[in-house]
Amino acid sequence: MKVTLLQTDIHWAQPEQNIRDAARLLASSEDSDLYVLPEMWSTGFAKEPEGIAAEEADNPALQWMRDEAARRKCAICGSLAVRLADGSYRNRHYFVDGRSNTISYYDKHHLFTYGHEDRYYTPGQEHAIVSFAGFRLLLLTCYDLRFPCWSRYATGREYDAIVIVANWPESRQSAWQLLTRARAIENQCYVIGVNRVGDDHHSHYAGASVVVDAYGKTVVQCRRHQAQTLSVDLDLAELQRRRQKFRVLEDRD
Repeated sequence: MKVTLLQTDIHWAQPEQNIRDAARLLASSEDSDLYVLPEMWSTGFAKEPEGIAAEEADNPALQWMRDEAARRKCAICGSLAVRLADGSYRNRHYFVDGRSNTISYYDKHHLFTYGHEDRYYTPGQEHAIVSFAGFRLLLLTCYDLRFPCWSRYATGREYDAIVIVANWPESRQSAWQLLTRARAIENQCYVIGVNRVGDDHHSHYAGASVVVDAYGKTVVQCRRHQAQTLSVDLDLAELQRRRQKFRVLEDRD
């Protein structure tokens, strides 16, 4: 499976501009099976979503993802701040599959209480594992990365890669570097982590979007402080070979 990281600089509460920027990056990238955008890629981290989060049923960013995925016969994922028909807000990580014309999603479970995300958003209670291009992909969002029990490979929750989208500030960059590798090592999986660059009212973001293999080795990593795309081929057969040779998952708690 070929994956392209779309490390974007997000303009605060300007979805039209962010869609144009994402489209430009997408057009300049290699043809891939899966394209991954950051957390809340169309607005920035809108911890107070009223007036910023779009209605889910009429969300131009989600429609753009659907149109591009269908046109390219690929999958595109990333999270959006959305308001549901019941009036609740969700930080919803969408996985749009243009090959099967389906949309899956994961609602962020661990809301960022330090930034008061929990005051406005409703947490998700279900895991989401998506099957695509032969891979089983666990969807996570930003703060979820800090919680190993939630992301643990388990019976009935088997997967081959974690896809985590983030607005992870530079002030905690060392944690991003360490935890993406920890989740990969302990679950013997690939980790695809896409972070933003640029600034908002609260933080500066350095990017360093990354793909890590099951041994915790960096496969590719984006440059810091720069919007860019980076593509890589993930080898499922090699991952399975490593799991068979070094059977860590069989000894899990």
